[in-house]
Amino acid sequence: MMNFTTILWDVDGTLLDFKAAEKAAVQALFREFSLGECTDEMVKQYSGINEIFWERLERNELTKPQILVGRFEQFFTEVGVPASLAPAFNDRYQLALGDTIVFRDDSINIVRSLRGKVKQYAVTNGTVAAQNKKLTNSGLGSLLDGAFLSEGVGAEKPNIAFFDAVFESIQPADLSKILIVGDSLTSDIRGGNNVGIRTCWYNPDNLPARPGYDIDYTISDLHEVLDILQS
Repeated sequence: MMNFTTILWDVDGTLLDFKAAEKAAVQALFREFSLGECTDEMVKQYSGINEIFWERLERNELTKPQILVGRFEQFFTEVGVPASLAPAFNDRYQLALGDTIVFRDDSINIVRSLRGKVKQYAVTNGTVAAQNKKLTNSGLGSLLDGAFLSEGVGAEKPNIAFFDAVFESIQPADLSKILIVGDSLTSDIRGGNNVGIRTCWYNPDNLPARPGYDIDYTISDLHEVLDILQS
């Protein structure tokens, strides 16, 4: 018998390799916008800025539109690109993110193997444009029982309002039987803690856990979720 009836899967950085998609999208768009070469070091610089902006969103310090454009405005200013290009660049970026699909730990087959055994939903703060394309192109969308995108829900992880909307939609929802799996302490684990569900931190780089988070399970490979479900 399964310990859980429902899995809430994070998408970027968990089911899918976000860094690979990010790098491919940014470098392709630098070429498209005739901005010269975007080196790997520049991509790393942007990635760090991006993470800071998303954490500010999770803390309700900025709105989604502010972080989407603001991250590129800051990045462009630092690398000498006109910041005025940020809105147009971001619009193209949302779709370009879905052009590169790299699965983490063969996640597509893990999700497929659990189909019909537990309910599986995507829970993500990514934009509707980006996430719908990713879920379609990856094939995950047809395997999951549903997807909850923060733009559609009207709230972001880790806010309680996001999860309340999820639970309302998947009624009946026994919180003791729901597991959230994600790579972000500030979004996925904090969100799970906020609503009292069990948490599984996907930590492939074996990073040290920061204080202040209640982590029920820590895994370095998504296949370990299968053991958690039946242990």
